Amino acid sequence: MAIGLEDKKAIVSEVNETATSALSLVIADSRGCTVDEMTALRKDARENQITLRVVRNTLAKRAFEGTEYECVSDSLTGPSLFAFSMEDPGAAARLFKDFAKSNEEFEVKALAVGGQLLGAEQIDVLAKLPTRDQAISMLMSVMKAPATKLVQTMNEVPGKLVRTLAAVRDQKQEAA
Repeated sequence: MAIGLEDKKAIVSEVNETATSALSLVIADSRGCTVDEMTALRKDARENQITLRVVRNTLAKRAFEGTEYECVSDSLTGPSLFAFSMEDPGAAARLFKDFAKSNEEFEVKALAVGGQLLGAEQIDVLAKLPTRDQAISMLMSVMKAPATKLVQTMNEVPGKLVRTLAAVRDQKQEAA
């Protein structure tokens, strides 16, 4: 069934709006996946704040014009499943990487983050990015380390004095 011009304009504007607010984009070819597998993928995507869209490549090219995902236009060949990460830049890459492990037919075609196109083989780079909470945790541990070391060093001075006095006491008791 053909899509009318107004429907096409609505699709382009929706995808453009999503692309404008997304942190990263992963494109995959989902030919050969069953309906149940795709339903499970969509469920996981919703839980991780990932927007999945299947859009014709010509409409996607128009939707990506003026966004940082304009760089993927050369990768838009064949059927394409678009995953936009809305909260965490690595969420879509992790989702597709995990899904591809259990589905041999599923193939990641391209990735884009920050206006830079990455090849499908670089999915690990994007998938291994820490989540927001993990990044904050790592930052806090780095910020806490100098203060902890200072307290340990300051505590070592009286401890060393006590050990020295105990050694002198033990030496005098042995001499007596």
